[in-house]
Amino acid sequence: MTRAAVAGASGYAGGEILRLLLAHPHLEIGAVTAGGSAGELLGTIHPQLTPLAGRRLDDTSAETLSGHDVVFLALPHGHSAALAAQLPDDVVVIDCGADFRLESGDAWTTFYDTPYAGSWPYGMPELTVGQGRPPAKQRGLLAGTRRIAVPGCYPTAVSLALAPGLAAGVLAPEDIVVVAASGTSGAGKGLKPHLLGSEVMGSMSPYGVGGVHRHTPEIEQNLSRAADAPVTVSFTPTLAPMARGILATCTARLTAGAAAGPVRAVWEQAYEDEPFVHVLPEGQWPRTADVLASNIVQVQVTVDERAGRVVVVSAVDNLTKGTAGAAVQCANLALGLEETTGLPVAGVAP
Repeated sequence: MTRAAVAGASGYAGGEILRLLLAHPHLEIGAVTAGGSAGELLGTIHPQLTPLAGRRLDDTSAETLSGHDVVFLALPHGHSAALAAQLPDDVVVIDCGADFRLESGDAWTTFYDTPYAGSWPYGMPELTVGQGRPPAKQRGLLAGTRRIAVPGCYPTAVSLALAPGLAAGVLAPEDIVVVAASGTSGAGKGLKPHLLGSEVMGSMSPYGVGGVHRHTPEIEQNLSRAADAPVTVSFTPTLAPMARGILATCTARLTAGAAAGPVRAVWEQAYEDEPFVHVLPEGQWPRTADVLASNIVQVQVTVDERAGRVVVVSAVDNLTKGTAGAAVQCANLALGLEETTGLPVAGVAP
């Protein structure tokens, strides 16, 4: 068995990683660590993790994490870099924070308030990159590597929705507009007045409006790689009265000369062999409820011929495929395991 440690196990992402690891046939759960919750029993924080209820959370330190084959870092942004630097080079380190996602130091300092730590291989295996024929996938850069940056949840939904069209040249790289709704778990487990039940029940609200959300440069980085050209995105996130899930509505102009008829085929071909990205049958639209607790992204695409725009809608569970599922998927690739090992492909309903 391969031993895996989870740092930041008291948070939503850390708890979701543990849930998935409990079903993994090749990864054994080793140390589980936390910051302020260190010393507490895991069952008092994550009562849903019954098999681990008696485990006590250790302090998060390089010493505690040493001796493991894989270390998952589910820490707040800006906290992973210093800890990762203390871990041996032969340990697989999967960072679920933003510390190593961005390739541009300028983009990092514009959106984050900690020093730029550099970039690691980007952990979105299904991402279409470049305009080759057939287009390449990000997966090729992940097998066997020892450091991987897990994508953000919004970038997962948006990038997988739009990348095939940009790589195929049917979407224009400018005037892309995205409005995406997320459940409250995307904001983490810390107590925040605007996330109280009485504030979110029966209400939706925008936030990070006007191009200031921290996931904007990550989305543009991914889509620029797909288009092999600079891409700009107007991204507006909204808070929905649900615990988990993202529904992203993405629109882009149809390029001159691109026929409306073959557009859908671009997405079908891009994802026909992908186990975790499903292009739904025509007329069926993604719902957050249908991907709940699964590592699946549902996608639907259509052409608004009157407006000359393509509309792509995607749904993803922000805690599973949007964070923890992607982390385990990347660990599988890094370890040479079957990519789908231990990952759920069916949602929970009702």
